[in-house]
Amino acid sequence: MLEYDIEKIKTLGDLRKSGYVSRSIKDEMRENLIRKLKKKEVLFPGIIGYERTVIPEVERAILSRHNMIFLGLRGQAKTRMARLMENLLDPYIPVVAGSELNDDPFHPISRYAKDRIGKEGDNTPLEWVYKSERYTEKLATPDVTIADLIGDVDPIKAANLKLPFSDERVLHYGLIPRAHRSIFVINELPDLQARIQVALFNILQEEDIQIRGFKLRLPLDIQFVFTANPEDYTNRGSIVTPLKDRIDSQILTHYPRTLEEAGRITEQEARITPEQRDAIYVPDLIKVLIEECVFQARESEYVDQNSGVSARLTISALENVYSTAERRMLINGENATTARISDLYGAIPSITGKVELVYEGEQEGPLKIAHILINKSIRKHFKNFFPDPEKARNNEEGNPYTSVVDWFNRGKYVELILDADQKNYEKTLNEVRGVGTIVDAYFPDFDSRDKMVLKEFILYGLAEFSFLSKTPQDDRLRFHDMLSGMMPGEDEDEGSMFI
Repeated sequence: MLEYDIEKIKTLGDLRKSGYVSRSIKDEMRENLIRKLKKKEVLFPGIIGYERTVIPEVERAILSRHNMIFLGLRGQAKTRMARLMENLLDPYIPVVAGSELNDDPFHPISRYAKDRIGKEGDNTPLEWVYKSERYTEKLATPDVTIADLIGDVDPIKAANLKLPFSDERVLHYGLIPRAHRSIFVINELPDLQARIQVALFNILQEEDIQIRGFKLRLPLDIQFVFTANPEDYTNRGSIVTPLKDRIDSQILTHYPRTLEEAGRITEQEARITPEQRDAIYVPDLIKVLIEECVFQARESEYVDQNSGVSARLTISALENVYSTAERRMLINGENATTARISDLYGAIPSITGKVELVYEGEQEGPLKIAHILINKSIRKHFKNFFPDPEKARNNEEGNPYTSVVDWFNRGKYVELILDADQKNYEKTLNEVRGVGTIVDAYFPDFDSRDKMVLKEFILYGLAEFSFLSKTPQDDRLRFHDMLSGMMPGEDEDEGSMFI
């Protein structure tokens, strides 16, 4: 309906003359989807990785006029997908003015709308409801009641109107009747008590509502969308079989399947300020390692896979990496800085709070797992940048790491301090013999900032492949030769390097 039509059409009579044709919400969404598909419009902006899987299934469900459920682990954009369906609604629809149930002027269902149209006829005033007002969302919790969703008798209304409780007009409608001609989303459906799920089943199947002895035949016109975690994770409850059978389409969601897709999601969702982006350079290597931590967690034997590992982990981790670099920059009075491999350890709080362990042990358990995930990410991607250290170990003539390892074997060590300024960071890495030669040999055209991070990356990589020893110490990490790592407590050598 065009805007000027809305200004003209004020009454039921005006609506009849305009030629307006009312449609069910499922037909409305179907027709708008068909139009958008023909025009090749983007239907779900901001949704990444579902182009060939989830989105086609949603489109088929809408074309079939189905109620649907998104089934998947946490952090898989289930609620966001549901909210974006608002884009498939008409901009405005007409309702009987004053109606609680968004009554269609041509097909009223409430006692109020029927009485008003019967009394005023074509002079019945109309209101126009914008599409954002036709979206209702409710998080299912065990304390949700029938009154919340369906309705209850309102004794105050009965007293004010001087009506008996047997009169339909004393009812106070819940969220679902008020979502007539709208999209209604229930998140975490299994958390609803079984008896309330049965009430939903009644609405889907019989189109009737029972409230304290009232049995109303209300042909509610609602597009239902449910979300749920797999039942083996949602131990608080499950979806009752009759209700699950009446939900027409079950759509399985999933995590990003590639690092590239995961990285695009993280970049899109991370809340990085313009000041941070201008002052802090985060190399692609750091971003890849952040994403890999989640992929490692989703395969880790220590992490409860039924719980899932949300994409929010990488989003929070990237934000923490920026903030770690920013804090260091502010402390040292610098105007710009580059994120480092060691900044990944500043993102550990983003990891420990978002992984659920198979066996919850002592408090340090999640911290140890976070270190393991970071270390495994470094080990996996080190071979994508430099020669495989395991193969190079047995090839003395062609081993590019010999000079680096020999430098440490002479008793030298390096401490990477999280808050070290950029000047000392670069000075000390450049004094480690051999790392610059390796980086220049494999990445001669890289930016100087990326080269410096790769020099640091070599130390971490060699530690993961047991060429060097790495020891975390509160706000720093020490790299030294393997032999001294086996004999702690020795006096520090004067040749030590501090960053």
